[in-house]
Amino acid sequence: MFKLFKKKNAIDNIQNSNELLSKTTSLLIHAAKIDENYTNKEKEIIKKTLIELGAKHSEVDKIIINAEINEENSNQILDFTKEIKNKGHDFKIKIIETLWNIIYSNNEADMYEDNLMRRLSGLLYLDNKTMGDIKEKIKKNSTQ
Repeated sequence: MFKLFKKKNAIDNIQNSNELLSKTTSLLIHAAKIDENYTNKEKEIIKKTLIELGAKHSEVDKIIINAEINEENSNQILDFTKEIKNKGHDFKIKIIETLWNIIYSNNEADMYEDNLMRRLSGLLYLDNKTMGDIKEKIKKNSTQ
């Protein structure tokens, strides 16, 4: 009986992990598309992040394809942030760093991208100082 319970928990953890990766990827894609220029460089940043978050190499393209469909069919970022906001501070920081890397992959942030990041700050319960520090770090690294 306990083995059955452990199997169910393992399946739930995998489903929760897949859901988190899917929602996170949709958010990253949303940020990449917000300037109406979704580039291969941005896609590579997303792939690298997925692998760092524990996705299998063989699953990355499938996750991205599904997330692109989810992002296209969604009309609000709340769908994507629900899973992320309940994660730990380090996970949120990783996502924010990735988002700024995507935004600054073309060496500039437009007003729509800045607005997205301000909204995400509140949705993910991150203070303005943390967001600003991450932005400046990524911006400095992108110009070097």
